[in-house]
Amino acid sequence: MRFDEKEFGKRLRSVFDMNSLGAMLTDDAIEKFTELTDILLTENEKYNLTAIKEPDKIILNHYADCAALAAVLPRGASIADIGCGAGFPSLPIAILRKDIDILGVDSTAKRIAYVNMAAERLSLANIKAITARAEDLGRSERRESFDIVTARAVAAMRVLCELCLPLVKQGGQMIAMKGKNAESELAEAKSGIGILGGKLREVREISLTDGEELLSHPLIIIDKQKKTPAAYPRPYAQISKKPL
Repeated sequence: MRFDEKEFGKRLRSVFDMNSLGAMLTDDAIEKFTELTDILLTENEKYNLTAIKEPDKIILNHYADCAALAAVLPRGASIADIGCGAGFPSLPIAILRKDIDILGVDSTAKRIAYVNMAAERLSLANIKAITARAEDLGRSERRESFDIVTARAVAAMRVLCELCLPLVKQGGQMIAMKGKNAESELAEAKSGIGILGGKLREVREISLTDGEELLSHPLIIIDKQKKTPAAYPRPYAQISKKPL
């Protein structure tokens, strides 16, 4: 362990408590987050998984941030995490919400190998990850099969909606963790959201702190009201060249 795990556990508990997330944080979860941090920092030297390398910063920017999403997910949901990268938000959700089944999806095989290795090391039976492109998955047997589809810092909303909404079942939701350009991206994506069978439910502002730093960004929550037309998703070259 390349950091003081006892102090890390205390800091983790403190940050979760100050953001009203402490009820989710069991002793087992603290142990798993501590081990995940060690795995992340070790493997980051090989795979460049995250630019955030300080354990205290990881707590706020990765763990608390993903916990804020985990807190709003419906019980027993099936989730696809599109562009899961280093396992955010999928690994923290798997740690905090044992009732949820998660499929991590990324087109980079090395990242998928990392997520599956971390899940195995942490004995997380409720998550697996696959190497795939979302637009291909949306035309497979997985089409319209998930209660929730999430994405964190993957693409602009006009592109992201066509990657995610075809995977959401009717009555489910797409939840995008977005940054400072969310409002303008959402305005541009309004027509496409409707075409794909979705309707904006809300833009929920997430505001988190570790006592020193403030992290603030929106969750864009879109309800899947109708089936996605068979023409979507298109091949990625078309999606990116001429987004809806």
